[in-house]
Amino acid sequence: MIHRRSLLTGAAALAATPLLPMRALSAGIDPDVLEAAMAKVQIAPEGYPKTEIWSYGGTVPGTEIRARQGDRLRRRLVNSLTEPTTLHWHGIRIDNAMDGVPGVTQDAVPPGGAFLYEFDLPDAGTYWYHSHNQSYEQVARGLQGPLIVEESDAPDVDREEVLVLDDFRLDPDTGLIAGFGNMHDFSHGGRIGNIAVTNGSFNKTLSVKQNERLRLRLLNTANAKIFALELQGLEGWIVALDGMPLEAPKPITETLLLASAQRADLIVDVTAEDGGEAHLVRYEGDETFSQALFNVNGQASGARRGAPVPLPPNPDMGVTGLEDALRSRLHMEGGAMRGFQSAVMDGREVGFREAAQSMNFWAMNGMVGMPEEPLLIAERGQTVRVVMQNDTMFPHAMHLHGHHFREVLAGGGLGPLRDTLLMFGDESREIAFVAHNPGDWLFHCHMLTHAAAGMMTRIRVLA
Repeated sequence: MIHRRSLLTGAAALAATPLLPMRALSAGIDPDVLEAAMAKVQIAPEGYPKTEIWSYGGTVPGTEIRARQGDRLRRRLVNSLTEPTTLHWHGIRIDNAMDGVPGVTQDAVPPGGAFLYEFDLPDAGTYWYHSHNQSYEQVARGLQGPLIVEESDAPDVDREEVLVLDDFRLDPDTGLIAGFGNMHDFSHGGRIGNIAVTNGSFNKTLSVKQNERLRLRLLNTANAKIFALELQGLEGWIVALDGMPLEAPKPITETLLLASAQRADLIVDVTAEDGGEAHLVRYEGDETFSQALFNVNGQASGARRGAPVPLPPNPDMGVTGLEDALRSRLHMEGGAMRGFQSAVMDGREVGFREAAQSMNFWAMNGMVGMPEEPLLIAERGQTVRVVMQNDTMFPHAMHLHGHHFREVLAGGGLGPLRDTLLMFGDESREIAFVAHNPGDWLFHCHMLTHAAAGMMTRIRVLA
């Protein structure tokens, strides 16, 4: 049975108050400005208080940005919060100075300050933007939004829907976002909410027609939650992952796992009968929930159309030269139930217990937090291979800034292009990429409390 209810303790399945449209802008506001500010929205079901969030544009998720491949994007971040913040443009092959990482590419923007981000958009696809300062808190409070870069040759669909999947941890009595100093979140699987939402609503509902063909752009912007998804009353194909088109559409025949920061573009046909329902189904253990409900009203056509053609590939994304590649290794250790013997933190060697006292629980290559020296230094245009070993009990969503990579599979084949790879406990995986983008680029776990608690390094690409 598919449930449509909040996961808040004691919550009833009440209708949520609709949120403002993602793209709504108040009259007179400069569309080139993204203001980070506090707002109140109805996340929990009606009858619960509104939730105070931090937002771009007063909504959750923030204002949708939509552009065309090859455009130059220009946005001025205005910080109306009481804390410093930045903007990171997740998945975009961007100029290093525009990447939005405090201490690596820029200083954080102080309260009352502003920063102009301006860069080209070389690749079509589904991306997102979010704070990269104290991101385990600022993203969880709502500082994130979708960035859609449209292809010049759009696929043959009737319409598209951007579905931003997220979760919030709310106090059921006050509606406030719960605190951020939880040691369990930092040392275990990350900050998991008690209410899952789509585009800010726990009961997202859309109207569709039988045999209508939809493009669903799925984004997981949650702090740590892994969404396990299936289709009911919908059939279709995965056509892109993390913004990058697959060489051939892949039929959806099994559960789709979408880790924190990952995206998937689907082309689906509505197969449910007129008057029926279809669902994007979310699994929670042995229970299923409707992440998004599609009410079927009418027919788009009398029959389904054939399989879609691949999306046009993005330019200069080949990964070649594997035999002569620069090789590196990333060893992850720490976390609850395993820890580490010793690691370097703040320039000196410490044991796990001492590191944990300062809320640092994870180490990569024997370092807690950002090391003084990069993981690797590559020449521009050099192929790089990194073997990653997860010697922890928990999954990690490993994200590389400024580049996409392919997984090197057993037998030497290559997986699809991605910018974030989900690794489970005790797994060993290898990635390969061409270091085409000069600068220092962050490489970290996108379970954001894990990054804050030690899982952060960087690579350097020489100009």
